[in-house]
Amino acid sequence: MKQALYASLILGLIPLQVTGLNYVGIAGIRPDLTLIATFLIGFLGGEIEGLLMGILLGCVQDLFSAGSLWINLITKAMIGILAGLLGRHLANATPVTVCTFLFVLSVLSGSTAAVWLRVEDNFLGVPHMIQSVVLPQALFDAALGTVIYWLMPGRRRRESEFGEDLALFGR
Repeated sequence: MKQALYASLILGLIPLQVTGLNYVGIAGIRPDLTLIATFLIGFLGGEIEGLLMGILLGCVQDLFSAGSLWINLITKAMIGILAGLLGRHLANATPVTVCTFLFVLSVLSGSTAAVWLRVEDNFLGVPHMIQSVVLPQALFDAALGTVIYWLMPGRRRRESEFGEDLALFGR
């Protein structure tokens, strides 16, 4: 079941982002669905699942975008690993913590892409790009990702997944 979900995300997320989100964007800013999916998969599934889905989704996104090759693959893979680490070490995740972490990782990803795209132009316009595109998109990503997380059934980790950590605290 999980493999079918992941395959449908890989095959369907990019076309949805390119076509369907043209009508959802606010002032030309659209959320990055691959970033949100990679974060949530890593956060709930662990580092390995986050890394693999980040690589696959980033690769598909790079293949279908007109941007620089490899930037989405690298940033989405790193988001998957970091989200997996956060999910493993955060005992009780709330929508506020998910929103905060998703915002920070989206800002880091967008800033990395902005710097990567402007390296040939001596970083001309990077601060303006971060202020006018990266921050609003990060807010959009964080809000949408938090809503999706909040609506997901089974978003809370079971106590058996914590293993020895709970035994240390007498539970």
